[in-house]
Amino acid sequence: MTAKIELHLHIEGATPPALAREVAARKGVSTHGMFAEDGGYAWEDFTDFLRAYDRVAALFVTPEDHRQLAESVLRECAKHGVIYAELAISSDHVAEGDPVRFAEYLAAITEGAEAAETATGIKANFVATTIRHLGPDRAARAARLAVDCGHPRVTGLGLAGDERLFHPADFAPAFDIAREGGLKLTAHAGEACGAQSVRDALDALKLDRVDHGVRAVEDPALLARIIDEGVHLATCPGSNVALMSYRDWRAHPIGQLRAMGARASVSTDDPPFFQTDMTREYLELTSAFGWGPAEFAAMARDALDAAFCDAATKAELAARL
Repeated sequence: MTAKIELHLHIEGATPPALAREVAARKGVSTHGMFAEDGGYAWEDFTDFLRAYDRVAALFVTPEDHRQLAESVLRECAKHGVIYAELAISSDHVAEGDPVRFAEYLAAITEGAEAAETATGIKANFVATTIRHLGPDRAARAARLAVDCGHPRVTGLGLAGDERLFHPADFAPAFDIAREGGLKLTAHAGEACGAQSVRDALDALKLDRVDHGVRAVEDPALLARIIDEGVHLATCPGSNVALMSYRDWRAHPIGQLRAMGARASVSTDDPPFFQTDMTREYLELTSAFGWGPAEFAAMARDALDAAFCDAATKAELAARL
């Protein structure tokens, strides 16, 4: 099986539906309207997806919940050949600014990650991800929490949520805190909004990479900048197609981006919500663009270069690639 690197994966958004059902049953929580007829999660549009995501995330409360979630998500990744994953985690969902609760949460998901690594060999780090629609003040508190925790697996700060709200510059203070604290930086841009959102995020937040970023293809000058500066785009084609940003896989810009020299990799974002996994992503890209082992190997190397992990880990992963 081809070894894969996944940089853009939200831990709650990757919850296997069977685990969500199990946890809900254990807690006596109603799942009415949570699941679609095909067994996946039910949602209608981007706004409704965010609501559905929060409903699933709310199932996981205790340290044991979070330990089980991390192990389950990473074991599922490993089944599809992923040897390294960066999990987007949100203190807003689990700790609400409380450093004690955040430390307990990190201990729990670290235990889960270690169990998954022992069982499958997959390695993982965590990107502390602020929620855009909760506002800049919450983002700054989350950034401070991520820096102050000093956890070795917390290697980056991200920005997710509703891209249509606020301006990237509003979150510059939070990203300054993280940068000064030694964390790497990424942010969602160019998914629900256009190319200007990517430019604004790069300018205001001084990012190390961009999550999604695909709509940069709509602006030749911006695309040239991304290529010249070697900005990595952690794209999620299956997510974009499911959310109807593009009509099908063949229309997705990742083919154009890589053909022009942009460093774009593939991840699954929130896989069970979008009926995807890394195996499907690779199969669909093969069908859409005729990619083979050489193209996927080059993409994995680009992803590893952009990973938020130390040099020793990169060397070990490079040998496995």
